[in-house]
Amino acid sequence: MNFTIVGENISVNVPTKAALLARVAKRLAQKQGFALATINLDHLVKLRTSQTFRAAYVAQDFVVADGHPIVWMSRLAGRPVELMPGSDIIVPLAKLAARQGVSVALVGSRSETLEAAKSYLEREIRDLKVVLTLAPPMGFDASSEDANKLLAKVAASGAGLCFVAMGAPKQEVLAAAGRRVAPNVGFASIGAGLDFFAGAQSRAPNWVRAYALEWLWRALSDPRRLGLRYLKCLGVLPGQLLRAALQRLRDVAHHRQVPH
Repeated sequence: MNFTIVGENISVNVPTKAALLARVAKRLAQKQGFALATINLDHLVKLRTSQTFRAAYVAQDFVVADGHPIVWMSRLAGRPVELMPGSDIIVPLAKLAARQGVSVALVGSRSETLEAAKSYLEREIRDLKVVLTLAPPMGFDASSEDANKLLAKVAASGAGLCFVAMGAPKQEVLAAAGRRVAPNVGFASIGAGLDFFAGAQSRAPNWVRAYALEWLWRALSDPRRLGLRYLKCLGVLPGQLLRAALQRLRDVAHHRQVPH
């Protein structure tokens, strides 16, 4: 049962990592593409104001929970899902691709970061082949003809899996377009994950993540850029918690009405 996030069209539809790997494995084996998004509170803020972003999210095949608040809301709704940040699913997906003989492309960030991430992944994952790295220029429009050309290059590379590290909403918009331009490629939007592998950014220590405080650690490390973002995220949290509680009440009422 999906955990609905926004309206009736956007929901966390892959509840566990095991389910995600099984679904991706099937798509890769059949050479069928997909778009994967990792939803968090920042995305919820953006979804409220951007129709383009909403349309891109509706087009995603797989949506997983990125951030403890999403997990907490799912539990409150009675439809629990696992935490799957974009940074944590890169290696499992890349290992899956390597086992199935599927090559990988990396898109986003800077050229130096992508090359460093490529070296890391190929060193750590046996038989993995990163056949393409593409860093779009500043001001890149994920809805433009340049985006279509980029996606065509991904398709021509022979990659079956593409990690897109451009931040929201660009990466989700590009992944959604990829379903049309490169239908045989799986696009996974993973935020800053490649930056961590390349050493371009430092991730919060394990103990910080264990206490669900990674957001605070990041905000304190870059308050000018992230302070306002997280304030907006906190602003939408009460309404989302109420939505989750109402979803549980509706499920309970429906269950009572259904004859056994």
